[in-house]
Parts: sequence; C-alpha cells; structure tokens
Amino acid sequence: MPELIKDGPIWLVVAFLFVVVFCRAQGTYWLARAVAAGAMRSHSERPLIAKIAAWFTGPGPERGKRALERWGLVIIPVSFLTVGFQTAVNAAAGLVRMRWRRYTLAMLPGCLMWALLYGLGLLAVWVAAINAVAGSWWTLAALLVIFALAMIVSRLLRSRKNSVEL
Repeated sequence: MPELIKDGPIWLVVAFLFVVVFCRAQGTYWLARAVAAGAMRSHSERPLIAKIAAWFTGPGPERGKRALERWGLVIIPVSFLTVGFQTAVNAAAGLVRMRWRRYTLAMLPGCLMWALLYGLGLLAVWVAAINAVAGSWWTLAALLVIFALAMIVSRLLRSRKNSVEL
C-alpha cells in the first residue's frame, strides 16, 4: 500500500496530462478539418475565399494527405517530442482531411510520450539532449555533468541503503 500512495500521484498527473494533450490534439485536428471543409463548400465570390477553396481541392492537399497517410505513423507521434511543431502537424492532418482513425492511432503514442515528458519533468532533459545533438557543446557538457551527478547520487543512496540493511 505505501508504494501505491508513493507512486499514485505521479501517474495521476501523467494520466491527466495525457487527457489534456489528447483533447488539444483532437481539437486542433477537428478545427483545421472544419476550416478545410468550410473553405471547400464556400461558393463565395470574394477572391480570397475562392482561392482558399480552390487550394483545398487542388493537388497540394492531396499530396499532403497521401504523405500523411503514408508516413503519418512516424511524423505524428514524433511531432509530440517537439515544441510547437506538434500543433502544425495536427492541424495539417485535419487540413488534408486525414482519416480520423488513422490519425488517432498515430497520435496516441505521441500523447503518451508528451504526457510522460511533462509529467515526469523530463522535458528540460529532452530539450537539452536535442540541443546537444544539434551541436551545442555547452549543453552536451551540462548533460554529462548532470548524468555523472545522477550516477554518483544513485550509487551513494544504494550503498547507504545496503549498509543500513546489514
């Protein structure tokens, strides 16, 4: 029972964040899908609205739709590991009218990764790792120092626990 109490709140936070990001991603998808549908149904004589409607029925969105349906299982969840890009990808899926089931199945792992990153406080570590890979030597050095300190603290705690048990 004490483990359940100790571990319970963090998983509650992760579950809550999962619901939040799921609703946000679905909302973005459906809003973009509604905009696309409205533009395509529009028979306005206004030049701007007519151009938007023509664009949605043109070859660009069809290519985007085929690309998302072909590669969406990779692009969509990976976008949740970025800051800002995920909204663009979710909106693009709605704009090109990607099938809802396919989109939702591709989105679920991304939602889980996002909830874990935010819920467990790992977002800063993830962003630092991305910066390190992108070539920031300062970030790489900071990551190595943090990793070394974590290893030292972990070993000290483990040795202290083992000495108490004996």
